Amino acid sequence: MQVGKNHFRTIWRDENDPTQICIIDQRYLPFEFVIETIATVDDMATAIRDMHLRGAGLIGAAAGYGMYLAALEAKRFPDDLLRSAKKLIETRPTAVNLSWAVSRQLQAIGTITDPTTIRNTMSALADEIANDDASRCQQIGLHGYKIIEQIAQQKSGPVNILSHCNAGWLAFVDFGSATAPIYAAQQQGIPVHVWVDETRPRNQGAHLTAWELHEQGVPHTIISDNTGGHLMQHGLVDLVITGTDRTTRTGDVANKIGTYLKALAAFDNHIPFYVALPSSSFDWKITDGIREIPIEMRNEKEVKYIRGRYQKEIRDVLVANPDSPAANYAFDVTPARLISGLITERGVCEANEQSILKLFPEQRK
Repeated sequence: MQVGKNHFRTIWRDENDPTQICIIDQRYLPFEFVIETIATVDDMATAIRDMHLRGAGLIGAAAGYGMYLAALEAKRFPDDLLRSAKKLIETRPTAVNLSWAVSRQLQAIGTITDPTTIRNTMSALADEIANDDASRCQQIGLHGYKIIEQIAQQKSGPVNILSHCNAGWLAFVDFGSATAPIYAAQQQGIPVHVWVDETRPRNQGAHLTAWELHEQGVPHTIISDNTGGHLMQHGLVDLVITGTDRTTRTGDVANKIGTYLKALAAFDNHIPFYVALPSSSFDWKITDGIREIPIEMRNEKEVKYIRGRYQKEIRDVLVANPDSPAANYAFDVTPARLISGLITERGVCEANEQSILKLFPEQRK
């Protein structure tokens, strides 16, 4: 997608040294555009854990490159690779794309023992994982914009879409999941406007989604997280589209904390609620999202402090009673019954096992 007049992906090889990986360091957005170079698997694990990069698809691509870096560093195969794989997987337990990418890398080398062959295999697969992520998101846009087009044909004025957190191109390699239909609709000349949840506690909506929508020239308005229900009650939201970090084979969706509440409000006000995801975000092994999806607990500092810019300095500011404890659940689970449909690279389906497996028959047990 565009940053100023230039096209960027969120992760790529250093053009001068393809053994080093470049990322957009999202901690500085929207105030500064910073590129970080990652040279070791430890650096990649830190970048994932401490959210220099974040988002389901991007975490998967980063894990793919992280395993390639691990192969470059390894001296004992497969022991060193298995240790690195465990290190990467433990950084973010909820996003299934991470373990999916690590598993793909380990499966690709199989019983290969030659270090050069292992490194070449992992190098090629890391690029493939990243390219596939961008391609899948582009296809999500082509399928999803038709939903926006149908709504546009039934009303005058722009289609008002509510987003939550960031499931844009910054959360993937390119295009995004929840934003891909919005960008595709914009390209087709369909007028859209996006209500952007600020998304506490890390403000990914206010910091990231609003920034990328601005860069793409998409009309949008930042709102506090608790405003969505009011807007829905007053007919100011036509459609909700979110992303997901893990979706069960039965259609339950784990996404940024607060998604469940938006789904409840949409259901109560008869507003379509869609989830956009590449197939790499499905967890085909589980059926009950509330019971089986692990929910990441993050540091309470993210709740008690808020990050922003004062004059020329980016800093953290305490916004809560310093002596009170805080709980920081990073995700919640939206039951399939509240979801109007899932937008995937293969098309749109209902949020139930039968409909999902019609699109992905190879996943039948």
